Amino acid sequence: MEKKTIKLNVYNLAGEKVSTVSANKEVFGHEIHNQAMFDAVNVYLANRRQATAKTKKRSEVSGGGKKPWRQKGTGRARAGSTRSPIWVGGGNVFGPKGNQNFKLSQNKKQHSLALKSAYSSLGKENIYVLESLEVKGQTKEISSLLKALKLENKKVILVSDDSLILRASANISNVTNRAIGNISVYDLLNTNALILTSKEEVTKIEASVLKDTKEEK
Repeated sequence: MEKKTIKLNVYNLAGEKVSTVSANKEVFGHEIHNQAMFDAVNVYLANRRQATAKTKKRSEVSGGGKKPWRQKGTGRARAGSTRSPIWVGGGNVFGPKGNQNFKLSQNKKQHSLALKSAYSSLGKENIYVLESLEVKGQTKEISSLLKALKLENKKVILVSDDSLILRASANISNVTNRAIGNISVYDLLNTNALILTSKEEVTKIEASVLKDTKEEK
């Protein structure tokens, strides 16, 4: 019978492997679906766009209250306003209006599949589960941890919502802080390592990822 769990390494603050923890194979050892991850990243990037680009129409540019020259007799083409789009400084005809909608969506089942694929593609050797992590909010505490785990020069996602841990890691450029329910497929594909600050966070991630799958059934 095929095992439904895999083992993730558990480390102490000195960077030493001290034990293992069982993790759901459906989340951390799932078959990788590239299309689902591709779609999830597209949705993430599209929904992150602010869509604030805007150009002024002829009714919004300044000037143009007076007819530039009389209608006839000058030998030049007729002109009614300097706001005309054919004039330098005039309004723009087909420019962005500032209300563009770039929003995309992905159904829950596909998004859950994308998350499973992303966690699995990261590889269990790049997931670091800590026995515990208690800090006083100092940057050197997280820097020492990264050095012990040999991750000081790699992109790292540190999973925690503890205010002291967030403060201690805020000034470290290669560390991104994420709460359990706020880890995106884009994040997982754009990092070298995932650090979980306790064994309980493995279970919480599994519950978060599998929740959408259960709702679909």
